[in-house]
Amino acid sequence: MSYVIDCRKNWAMTEKALADEADPIRRRNLETIIAHAKAEAKPDFEALMATVAENASYTSYTDGDAAANSPTGRGGVAAYYQGIVGSGCNHIEHAVDRMAVGRDVITTEGDMKMAYPGKILAAMAIPVPDEDAHYLYLSRLMIVWGFDDDGLVTCEDSYAAGGFPGFEGIADRPVTMDQIYQWADDPAS
Repeated sequence: MSYVIDCRKNWAMTEKALADEADPIRRRNLETIIAHAKAEAKPDFEALMATVAENASYTSYTDGDAAANSPTGRGGVAAYYQGIVGSGCNHIEHAVDRMAVGRDVITTEGDMKMAYPGKILAAMAIPVPDEDAHYLYLSRLMIVWGFDDDGLVTCEDSYAAGGFPGFEGIADRPVTMDQIYQWADDPAS
């Protein structure tokens, strides 16, 4: 079945890169991204936070509230992820189509789709026809991932490209839950 949002694309290219990577440090970092992405998609909060360093500092260079989307410290990152899951904003596809793998940093880039709950959009003063529905956000996203000596994530710095609708016209892009691949429901996960 084809899904409008398929979280398996979040780690598909990373798994391909891992299969071809011989360097043990790069392999470890790729494995961390895969574990992080799968835990985020499930959502499995404990597994997700097991990939995050104590001194993590995320920075968002995207539209919106930069401070709210740029948590600092493991506690700040934990609160950030709890907010995403608690608000229902955790249905995300980042179809990575380009990446660069280093020993300290990995970049992932690709088109991003996210199902925003109507209630969240209404709270952001974005009118929608049904606050109980979800709506499709579209962007192009690059993430710079940093790693410490233990392979834990120290940063997840995000950059959004122009030329994508983002929130513009989002009320005209409803998406239903059956159009979203549910990683948590996958018996193989």
